[in-house]
Amino acid sequence: MANLSLSIVEIIVLMLGAITLGITIHFFITSRKGMKSSPMETEKVSKTLEEWKLRYFNDTEIRDKELTDLRKRLEEAKENNNINLIEAEETKKLNRKLQAEIDTLRKIAPPTGEKQPDYITQLRQAQSSLLEHNEKINQLLGQIDIVKETEEKQQEILKTNEELSNMVDDLKLMLSQKEKEVNNIQQKEHLTKEMNSMLDSAYNEFNTLQDKIHKLESQVNASKRINMEHEDLKEAHYRVSQDYEELKRKNGATVSENKQLLEELTETEDKLKEANFQRQQLQKRVAYLEELNNDMQAVADANKKLEGQLKRIGELESMLNMVAEERDELAKKHFNS
Repeated sequence: MANLSLSIVEIIVLMLGAITLGITIHFFITSRKGMKSSPMETEKVSKTLEEWKLRYFNDTEIRDKELTDLRKRLEEAKENNNINLIEAEETKKLNRKLQAEIDTLRKIAPPTGEKQPDYITQLRQAQSSLLEHNEKINQLLGQIDIVKETEEKQQEILKTNEELSNMVDDLKLMLSQKEKEVNNIQQKEHLTKEMNSMLDSAYNEFNTLQDKIHKLESQVNASKRINMEHEDLKEAHYRVSQDYEELKRKNGATVSENKQLLEELTETEDKLKEANFQRQQLQKRVAYLEELNNDMQAVADANKKLEGQLKRIGELESMLNMVAEERDELAKKHFNS
């Protein structure tokens, strides 16, 4: 499979080389026609190459991550397998010990010797030994249950070990496949590097050819440009002369407008001076009238005060007359008496 993929890659490389050669020949023949479109095509090709490079690097990163995950899973499976093997050996050792204890207890039988004078003591000893045997038997029964459980666990562990071994085999196969894929990717990377170097060399040759063509065209078009520039200068001189005349006309119009505006400005300044003079006179009149008003108000206040004083004087005169009359009446009364 690896040889077949490599041969396909080589065929692709050869096809790409042929395409690049055809493109260079095509550009070589149609250099003048395709001068404007060549940079766009080179940009497109460079963009496609960059996209392929990015895809390749992304694929390599994904494959590396998958390989690391598979290796971690393999290590975990190996560790679990080792742990299960250790547990199985320990359970086997426990089973052997328990089986040996059961065999020893079965071999031991209660003593049935000849009749002795201390019959009661023998019965007591037999009773105690029976009780001990019962306890040991109960312990052994419990241990047998534990052994059964451990055997069941051991069977489960063996099943899990088989499953894990199958998984390990599958993972090994997957690892081998992934390693093959990585090797293929590395080969493709090498081929892509070679392709890139070939394309770079082709681009460099194409650029040198374009530079030479540009130089030739520049030399050919130099005379044409000189003639065109001379004609352009003539047209520009004619346009500048027309613009100069128009500017002269506009300048004369603006000068006349400025004169009119200056005359209007002098007239407005004279009017403004007259208005300021009239305003000053009006302000003086207003101030004089305000002073007269203040004097009139002071006179009115003084008149009001005089009127009040006159009223007070009249009242005092009336009071004096009243007092004089009363005095005369008192004098008359005093004279008559």
